[in-house]
Amino acid sequence: MKRVDVTYCIIKDPSKSKILIVNNTGNSSWSLPGGAVEVDKTLEQAAIREVKEETGLDVKVFGIVAISECKFRKSGNHAMFFIFRAEIVGGEIAIQRPEEISEIKWVDIEKADEYMPFYNGEFKKMINEVEVAYTNEGIK
Repeated sequence: MKRVDVTYCIIKDPSKSKILIVNNTGNSSWSLPGGAVEVDKTLEQAAIREVKEETGLDVKVFGIVAISECKFRKSGNHAMFFIFRAEIVGGEIAIQRPEEISEIKWVDIEKADEYMPFYNGEFKKMINEVEVAYTNEGIK
């Protein structure tokens, strides 16, 4: 299986009662803003780029709040998902890639698991836990 790294960002609204999610056109499912890490890019760079490409927002990322993985038999990929806590630092919400994203919206944290059941009911806990520090040690 081929290893694929994917980053996502949890972005709360100013009231800290809602999070930003996107509807993916390919499979009509909801997710946090995010996507694949390109060759020679860091997890942090990918997270920032993907949020901008999908939502029009500029973000600052902090530590990782969750790591999960999935093996996709059909594509032959072994995906590692890294979820960062992020805060908006600029930009305006707008669909940047209509071929990938059909809708962007804020949802109540209490409803997040209904939109993204693959977190197995752990979403609220994940949002409220302290993140693990992320450090890019560069190329050695």
